[in-house]
Amino acid sequence: MNDWRKDFVRLDAVKGWLFDVYPVSPDEVAVWVIAENGQRVRFVDKYVQKIYACADYSTLNRLAEKVKSNSAVAAYRFVEKQADFMKATRCKVLEVSVSDYTKTSSLARDMFKLGNSERLRIYNVDVPVAQAYLYDKNIFPLAYLTAFDYGKRVCYDMLDSVESINYRTPPLRAAWLRVNVKKENVSNKLTDVIDRLTLESGGQTFVIDKDSEKEKILELVKAVRAVDPDLILTEGGDSFWLPYLAHRAFVNGVLDSFALGRDEVSLKANSGSGTSFFSYGRVYHRAPLQRLFGRVHIDVDNTFIYTACGLEGAIEVSRTCRVPLHTAVRSSIGTIMSSLQLYTAWKDGILIPWKKNEPESFKTAWELFVADRGGFIFEPKLGFHTDVLEVDFTSMFPMLMLTHNISAETVLCKCCPDSSIRVPELGYNICKKKRGIVPKTLELLLTKRLKYKSLIKEIREESLRHIYSMRQAALKWILVTCFGYLGYRNARFGRVDAHIAVCAFARDSLLKTARLAEEHGFEVVHGIVDSLWLKKLSVSPREMADFCHEASKIIGVPLDVEGKYRWIVFLPSRILEGVPVLNRYYGVFESGSIKLRGLETRRQDTPVFIVKVQKEMVKKLAGANDWSSFKTKIPDALHVLKDCVTKLVKGEADVQELFLTKRLSKSPSDYMHNVFQVIAANQLEKAGFDVHAGQNVQYLIVNARSKWPNKRVVAAQLLTPDVHYDVKEYVEMLFSAGETLLGVFGYDRKRIRIEVKHRERQVTLD
Repeated sequence: MNDWRKDFVRLDAVKGWLFDVYPVSPDEVAVWVIAENGQRVRFVDKYVQKIYACADYSTLNRLAEKVKSNSAVAAYRFVEKQADFMKATRCKVLEVSVSDYTKTSSLARDMFKLGNSERLRIYNVDVPVAQAYLYDKNIFPLAYLTAFDYGKRVCYDMLDSVESINYRTPPLRAAWLRVNVKKENVSNKLTDVIDRLTLESGGQTFVIDKDSEKEKILELVKAVRAVDPDLILTEGGDSFWLPYLAHRAFVNGVLDSFALGRDEVSLKANSGSGTSFFSYGRVYHRAPLQRLFGRVHIDVDNTFIYTACGLEGAIEVSRTCRVPLHTAVRSSIGTIMSSLQLYTAWKDGILIPWKKNEPESFKTAWELFVADRGGFIFEPKLGFHTDVLEVDFTSMFPMLMLTHNISAETVLCKCCPDSSIRVPELGYNICKKKRGIVPKTLELLLTKRLKYKSLIKEIREESLRHIYSMRQAALKWILVTCFGYLGYRNARFGRVDAHIAVCAFARDSLLKTARLAEEHGFEVVHGIVDSLWLKKLSVSPREMADFCHEASKIIGVPLDVEGKYRWIVFLPSRILEGVPVLNRYYGVFESGSIKLRGLETRRQDTPVFIVKVQKEMVKKLAGANDWSSFKTKIPDALHVLKDCVTKLVKGEADVQELFLTKRLSKSPSDYMHNVFQVIAANQLEKAGFDVHAGQNVQYLIVNARSKWPNKRVVAAQLLTPDVHYDVKEYVEMLFSAGETLLGVFGYDRKRIRIEVKHRERQVTLD
């Protein structure tokens, strides 16, 4: 038992699940626990954030003398820590306890100025207070534990493990909040008056539509308190509805009373316009956060992990990566993943750099040519194939990082220049004396995911299979991000040389596997980074299993059979005739399931109508067993296309299914050309909508070739019943979708048009 407890009398002990953590005062943290008896219990714990300074001894002494008079400094002392994660040595550093966490960044900047040294480094500055608290206490969100209250001093007895896969989750109460307004215009405005508020929870619906707007707002607060949900879900709550409600509360003079969280903290009436950011080749927009203290707000329109993996996936990453649940559902995958890396460093006594300064090692032009090559690929052999087996390496890049100890501090380390572990082609040495932060981080993620995947195969209960599937999918996204962060310039523990090393090992692994496959009598018909498509006539399940087992043993990464195809079609480029495309194919497994990649169906900007047609065409083709029967199914697929062309021409298509969705890569005013999404965005701005880079814009094509740009499309929000779609443009989209599937067999757009005309003479296409 810690010494400080002797001076305190225990006030309470609660067994349950850790639900929420957040700072409530300059040196206090609020902790919410969902007790086993159903109560929601709030504790307050004293917590002081600490930052560290590292420099030569004289600089640190001067700095200590200068900071002791700073009002933001509660205390300071000299301690030994590992300041440079690239070196496995500890040194003396200055530890500064911050009296007010809101002043941490400004204090760090002051210390830089006061230290007046190029070698001065500051650490642990921008770790969020809630996460620092979780790291320090060695606890994690949604953990099952006993919390002991000693009067603003809380300690914990863990009854759970972050490694657990069969953990119990708390009985969370959820409520949907919906808002209806009396619109003055087509767009929702802050000046619109509330018409009706709806709160749905546990099969009950609370409708608030009487009395004045002021009373409606206060009734909503009462309803939320009565239901007392842990989760409040909205559609667009961050981007509009919660700021709107806060504004209406302000207008009606009740903003101070408008608190939807368990803590009496009112919402912000003006929360800004959010941020646009670039990630993995795309621009995204994130609405400003609306925090409900003591509850978790989930805006389903502004969350990736919840949309992709559900609440189970969000809980899994919250527990595993030690981020509060509201952060897990709101942040990017990279932010969530980096939290686990920060914790790994924290528990090992490694300080977290504030401003990363780890340059890439110098390379000659030839070394750059050899090193910077990415993953290996085998071009697909175009056309129709049978007896094809698809094999995939399970989490290949993370597994290579784990098994070969690849991390920023281990690749080209100074302590092991003669290491026997060498990067293929490049000859980089990898440390044998210390284990890197990245491999330590990955071990937990990989172990848990493999266990979940194993359980999915073993368990027959559908509800459990779904839960495990969501959890492993969430971990998969974290693992995918781990590799990208190795080469990310702002990653705390990233380095380009480590990123390059992983790619080199991956290329070597794929080539070795391909050679082994050929030795086993397989023909490689396609390969891309961590997957191979292998062809062998009448291959047996035993041959497949033996090959995968041998390859896994040689490479050190599990190789699994994704499935055997009844048939598969590899497609060419739409621009360069006869040139294969790496990730563009469709096929049917022996189980009957269909796999599509690179088709219009897979694109987010394809209208639902076109998606349905293309999928139905593939279903018709899926009935084939070989090339002969496949050819007989082509007319059936074209018949599907013909019926949908007729539907379009007759004006029977559902307009809602014809919307195109495009993401804005920049602000509408920054575009040089009047592309459709920009025209729609300009229409929305003129109508009073807020439009930002990274947002999606939906529109209907009404006259694609109009000489007046504004007449070419109509934004979905501005659509009126008298607007008609451009028949010819959508028919051309159908022909293009058909050509994608059948063009490799000679059915180009011209031939498809002739076939459709021949089958339905009365339909006029031009």
